Amino acid sequence: MTSPIAVVTVTYSSGDYLHEFLRTLDDATSRPVQVVIADNGSVDGAPEKAAADRDDVTLVHTGGNIGYGGAVNRGVAELSRLSGDEPPSEFIVIANPDIEWTPGCLDELLAAAERWPRAGALGPLITEPDGTVYPSARRVPDLVSGTGHAVLGAVWKSNPWTVAYRNEDAQVSERPVGWLSGSCLLLRREAFDAIGGFDSRYFMFMEDVDLGDRLGAAGWLNVFVPTATAVHAKSHSVSKHPEKMIPAHHDSAYRFLADRHRGPQWAPVRVALRAGLTVRAKIAVTAALREQRRENEERSHGGS
Repeated sequence: MTSPIAVVTVTYSSGDYLHEFLRTLDDATSRPVQVVIADNGSVDGAPEKAAADRDDVTLVHTGGNIGYGGAVNRGVAELSRLSGDEPPSEFIVIANPDIEWTPGCLDELLAAAERWPRAGALGPLITEPDGTVYPSARRVPDLVSGTGHAVLGAVWKSNPWTVAYRNEDAQVSERPVGWLSGSCLLLRREAFDAIGGFDSRYFMFMEDVDLGDRLGAAGWLNVFVPTATAVHAKSHSVSKHPEKMIPAHHDSAYRFLADRHRGPQWAPVRVALRAGLTVRAKIAVTAALREQRRENEERSHGGS
């Protein structure tokens, strides 16, 4: 009998997104699936309904909103518990609940894993609902490019640091990259365990950059597989709560760069980086909230 593919998704009142995730998952692979939902405090009942409706779904309550990476780690630990004395699955799929799978997506990623035996992570080409290709295969940011992108990315989208970070000049071809979007990943369990999984200090954002960077440092590859495709509704919670999500993003950017520039000789750089990102976050939140108010007023006037 073919062993099931282990799938972990993290929910936080994901509603109908989770339904579509599971519905399209059935056609993503010819193999059976074993799904673990790591729930970070949903109040919509969607995770409970999914677990009740499907025998291949196990629901784990994390006890609160512990962040994405920490919840994934909790879900992977549950997979180990479910396997009992059996060897763990060779691969784990990590995906956001707002992913919609295209037919055969996971089978294509598994086939690529055979072609790349040193691939610790493999990711598909990800599109947004309107067909726009999301830049899911990127370079690992260094101090200069990471800071340049964080400070200028929103106001000067074509600046050289953002272009380099998003890898916009690269061909759409199967190849190793610096890191892959954590919204949809096939991970080799051996590689994931070897680096200790996600760094749970990242509440949200950059945990996938950190994971890809640590995989590379440990000798594994991050492989982009554009012949596998998935659709990502993308950040449905981020757009609703910019006052929480934008500071979280900037905090994660600081953690990533500060972790790689430790020691007293880098202290002035860390101080400047923290100050710059704090100011940048405040500006971005103000702009996002202003845009929210404008859109709400337009909707209000349109309905009157």
